[in-house]
Amino acid sequence: MVRGTVALEEAEVRIRPVSVVPQAGSATLTCGRAHVVLPAFNEEGSLPPLLRRLANLSLAGGLTVWVVDDGSSDATAATAERGVDGLDVRLVRHRVNLGLGRALQTGLRSAVEAASDDDVVVVMDADDTHDPGLIPLLQKEIAAGADVVICSRFVDGGDDTTAPFGRRVLSRGAGALFRHTLDVDGVRDFTSGFRAYRVSLLRRATDHWGERLVEEQGFACMVELLLKLRHCDPVIAEIPLPLRYDRKKSVSKLRLRRTMGQYAKLLVRDRLSPAPFRKL
Repeated sequence: MVRGTVALEEAEVRIRPVSVVPQAGSATLTCGRAHVVLPAFNEEGSLPPLLRRLANLSLAGGLTVWVVDDGSSDATAATAERGVDGLDVRLVRHRVNLGLGRALQTGLRSAVEAASDDDVVVVMDADDTHDPGLIPLLQKEIAAGADVVICSRFVDGGDDTTAPFGRRVLSRGAGALFRHTLDVDGVRDFTSGFRAYRVSLLRRATDHWGERLVEEQGFACMVELLLKLRHCDPVIAEIPLPLRYDRKKSVSKLRLRRTMGQYAKLLVRDRLSPAPFRKL
């Protein structure tokens, strides 16, 4: 791989040279390479162990990690640029903090532009609370026909007991509200930040919405993306997520009152906005 920098509007991409040796005995999947998008703001302490866990994965199609540094004031960018031996890490930088939604949009766009249609984009939190060991299970569900796979805290085997009480109440309350008000079958965990998407699905949605694919700036962006993808009639699956909040080293960026307001605004907008003018 050649070191280089690519301008991406307000972002820039840095590619770290890496030598990746395929491991023998890997199972062959019908989905291709995994592209892991990590929106990151002041995560210098959490990134090294997370990147090491990702480097230890053995995936048939290979793995590329996209760290989106959202204007961090610490050494998040330098940590990502150093990377980990044997792992293809690409740094995308926002010069100023633009919020989770813009970081998600930038990461998805960067990954999709580099990916093939049969690849998978996995979005994870960069604070090491999500276990990369679930990625092979996400790939397996995509290979079996799912278009979106959600790592869910609210299915059998899922667990969120390590999270703070207020965060647990917000996630469970939002999940119950969205299940009763939104037309998305089979989803229990609407706010999970750990998901896999088939690249061809993201391309269809991006062709329609363009830069409007993700408009919410805060944590509501995960729900917004799911609501927009539903117009593509995706097959959605969930697998259990044991949340590891006990591994979190950084300060939480979630603000309960602000996030509740964002969820309420999103619901109103979803009710008032017309469906796409054509089936995606």
